[in-house]
Amino acid sequence: MVTIYGLKTCPYCDYIKAQIEGREDEFHYIDIGSHVKYMHAFIDLRDKRSEFDHSKEIGDIGIPAFVLEDGSITLDPARVGLKEYDPSMPSCSIEDHKNGRSGC
Repeated sequence: MVTIYGLKTCPYCDYIKAQIEGREDEFHYIDIGSHVKYMHAFIDLRDKRSEFDHSKEIGDIGIPAFVLEDGSITLDPARVGLKEYDPSMPSCSIEDHKNGRSGC
C-alpha cells in the first residue's frame, strides 16, 4: 500500500487523486488539510526526511508525497505507476474547485 500525502487545493494532488479512484487496495490518500493530525504527520516527515530537501530549497511544500511500503519516500508519481500533472492542461477555476471538478 502506498500512502499519498496531498491537499485538496493542490492541483497536482487532485490530478493524482483522480488516478487512484477505485484503487484503494493500492493507495491510501491523506488530505493533510482535513485534520491537524494529518498535517502534523506530514510536516514531521517533511522536516526529518532528506527526500524533501530540494522542495524546501525551492519553496515548494513537497506534495503530493508518496510513502512506499518499505518506508521510502518519493515525490515522483512515476515511481508508483502514476502520471505527473501536465501543466499544458487547461487550468482550473475557483468555481471548478468549489464544484469538485475532478483533476482540479
